[in-house]
Amino acid sequence: MRAPKNNRKPSNRDYEIGKGKPPKAFQFKPGQSGNPRGRPKGSLNFATDVRAMLKTPVKVAKDGKARKVSTQEASLMRLREQALAGNPRSLDKLLTLAAFHNGDAFAASVSQPSADDETLFDILAERIRSGAIPTGQTPSQDEEADEPNQADGPEEPDKPDTDAEDGNKDDES
Repeated sequence: MRAPKNNRKPSNRDYEIGKGKPPKAFQFKPGQSGNPRGRPKGSLNFATDVRAMLKTPVKVAKDGKARKVSTQEASLMRLREQALAGNPRSLDKLLTLAAFHNGDAFAASVSQPSADDETLFDILAERIRSGAIPTGQTPSQDEEADEPNQADGPEEPDKPDTDAEDGNKDDES
């Protein structure tokens, strides 16, 4: 068995070295950055790359003719075709995009609850907190708890108390 390599010299440390605590010699000096060269000039961020990619022209056949349109426009055309073909997810996405970009007041009001709705939500929440509306059980479960369980079989009628009958016999004699 080999002995573990320990080339480090023991030193007097004023703090413990561990996760997130590098040795003093390897810590950043005051005024020194962890990335001294920084981001290279001319490098693009993700948003810039997306914008450039969406502007890139592609060829699309429309009405039997080849035509160049931006990638963004071609994507929207494809989304429209799928929505018109009956794809519910595409239709939902297309309507959401249309409402957002057209400033559709109705669509915006549908997604946000009105003041009346908020009042109703507050009243309902208060009734649930006070215990007026039970939680955790559906009404059908409450009704089932009140009814006898049919799986146990029919209920037997109450049997007369035999001791009481014996008592009656004693009275007769």
